[in-house]
Amino acid sequence: MRLFLSEVRCMIRLKDVVKTYENGTDALQGISFDIEDGEFVFLVGPSGSGKSTIIKILTGEVVPTSGRVMINGFNMNIISERQIPLVRRTIGVIFQDFRLIPKKTVYDNLALAMYAVGASHKQAQTRIPYVLELVGLAEKSKRYPDELSGGEQQRVAIARALVNNPSTIVADEPTGNLDPGRSLEIMTLLERINALGTTVVVVTHEAGLVNEFDKRVIMLEEGLVVGDGIGAYEVKE
Repeated sequence: MRLFLSEVRCMIRLKDVVKTYENGTDALQGISFDIEDGEFVFLVGPSGSGKSTIIKILTGEVVPTSGRVMINGFNMNIISERQIPLVRRTIGVIFQDFRLIPKKTVYDNLALAMYAVGASHKQAQTRIPYVLELVGLAEKSKRYPDELSGGEQQRVAIARALVNNPSTIVADEPTGNLDPGRSLEIMTLLERINALGTTVVVVTHEAGLVNEFDKRVIMLEEGLVVGDGIGAYEVKE
């Protein structure tokens, strides 16, 4: 039984997606892939391969130049501006630099994320302790970010991404600022969250970390999909 009870069934579909920026940069050159409900997928490739552009497309920050994008029931090619927040509620994003508010406690960082989508104080009081326990920070709710280790700060960022019960988590280089031991802990936590029913997409260029897990890997290079399958891949640094 799914413990993250989102009513939205996850389905990410990119079909022949091209993205050319105004400066002439061809970020994506006709990529296609599907990510089904409940999958755990690594999206890998060197700098400039198109990973960041895909994240921006998934969150509605940019629109493709051509091709078709479907995200959790929304057609991103024809979506209205007022529907973008609805899409973003189905996707929790974890950033490499954490983006926590330093003068707010752990609890308040999560509460602000809930209030931003219209949740009540009562809902926050119920949901936040559950999510903090899930990420192993049940006793840290009153701490401030600078009182936490780097690994703990990343766990807070993961909790914030989970707090609004998204069907999908997109983690953008979630271990880029952590040592190898902490990196493995964070990835194991994301694997556990996936086992509870949440779709997880991890964007990274760390070959060693990817190869620790027997998961689907979508390999990008120069805006093209050059590999898609289960198992180890050599990721260019």
